[in-house]
Amino acid sequence: MASFKEIISTLPRRKNLGHNDIFLYQGFWCDTFFIEGVMRAQQNFRSQPSDIVICSAPKTGTTWLKSLTFAIVTRSTFDDSTNPLLNNLSHDCVPFLEVDLAQSSTNRDPKNPLLATHVPYSSLPRSIIDSSCKIVYICRDPKDSFVSNYLFLLRILASEDMKPIALEAAFELYCEGVSSYGPYWDHVLGFWKASLDRPDKILFLKYEELIENTVVYVKKLADFIGYPFSSEEIKNGSVDKIVSMCSFENLSNLEVNKSGKHREGTPRAVENKTFFRKGKVGDWENYLTPEMAARLDSIMLQKLNGSGLTL
Repeated sequence: MASFKEIISTLPRRKNLGHNDIFLYQGFWCDTFFIEGVMRAQQNFRSQPSDIVICSAPKTGTTWLKSLTFAIVTRSTFDDSTNPLLNNLSHDCVPFLEVDLAQSSTNRDPKNPLLATHVPYSSLPRSIIDSSCKIVYICRDPKDSFVSNYLFLLRILASEDMKPIALEAAFELYCEGVSSYGPYWDHVLGFWKASLDRPDKILFLKYEELIENTVVYVKKLADFIGYPFSSEEIKNGSVDKIVSMCSFENLSNLEVNKSGKHREGTPRAVENKTFFRKGKVGDWENYLTPEMAARLDSIMLQKLNGSGLTL
């Protein structure tokens, strides 16, 4: 049987933002490191009914959603001063399917039902789709997502003394669907359609709505994943405490998120502060021209046409 690397070498390829090759696997673009992780996970991962899988395309609110979900699930284990989120990046609290769990499902804390992935719905390990585990998906305005992803990679490449391609060239690739785990519209549509078919299994969230009504959606999220707040907890301010602890302002100012590193000591090490930029809705206006915005809006309108979904 051909090795993963041999299979990847036969896939269609393009140059990505950092001038490295990105490959088309099962309809989505990814670099070799993550495609190999996806292949391993598809082969080896066994989901448990108690699992809660946080799914997203990159830079759509993943860090925040992980924090909120982790805080909800662990609220009876830790108090306000001992929660691991105060001393760890949320990505270190929630294992990543393509990296941490690709080799085996057993590499987990049995008390933590959470895991996360950027894999599109159609390429998830069959055990996740077939089991009764819960999936929570978050999406975001593609203009903000594109800008956030570009600036994220800019900071990573700068730390490696590599020069990225220009924003305009990156935008062209994005509009062609060439982006990490993209095309973005296919990623969103896959989970959207699945959430319509299986509303008991998949909760579909929009970043902008989560920002606007955080308390409402945190309660909804807790109900959905099976960790509902009691009326007593609500009265005592438990929801508000979680919203406050996981706010962008609070998390970005924690010492661990100003000076720590994610996956320190590995080739994929990233400074924690890189995951916290602004967290604002509409910041794309500072980077994209009105023409670029209109073009991407038009593409999304066309791609989502008839789905019932608007972004």
